[in-house]
Amino acid sequence: MHPKVQIEVVSPRLLAAVRREVAVGRVGNVWRPALDQVWAFLRTQPGLRTDGHNIFLYQHPGKDGDPMQVDFGVEVTREFASSGEVRPVRTPGGETAVVSHIGPYDGLPQAHRAIHQWIKESGRTMAGTSWEIYGDWNDDPAKLETLVVYLLC
Repeated sequence: MHPKVQIEVVSPRLLAAVRREVAVGRVGNVWRPALDQVWAFLRTQPGLRTDGHNIFLYQHPGKDGDPMQVDFGVEVTREFASSGEVRPVRTPGGETAVVSHIGPYDGLPQAHRAIHQWIKESGRTMAGTSWEIYGDWNDDPAKLETLVVYLLC
């Protein structure tokens, strides 16, 4: 059974993020050092983060085989000045295709495939940007919640 794709209109989210160039499928090898920088920065900025989540924002490559630009970020409450590699970034707003994934992170590719299949079947077009919103941490991998979001044209 494929995950269910929902269509939602979303508002932009402000992130504190570090950008990395990443080969498709290699995010799992790169995210931790980038996100560690963001969290170190946030610890020096009282009130910048309250209950925001980790969000990975992907700018998809123009050609197969090219790397993606990925902003590894944390949702924040207000604008701030860049510091080192940490800079303010916004997710786009607009119409999106969304899949809610519950379970271990290694199951996320299935959520992405479901959106790609839905786009193909529905005749819709991706805008070239997607993001993953990670829910609160849980020691039970079966209870981890992640939203996979693709901006539509």
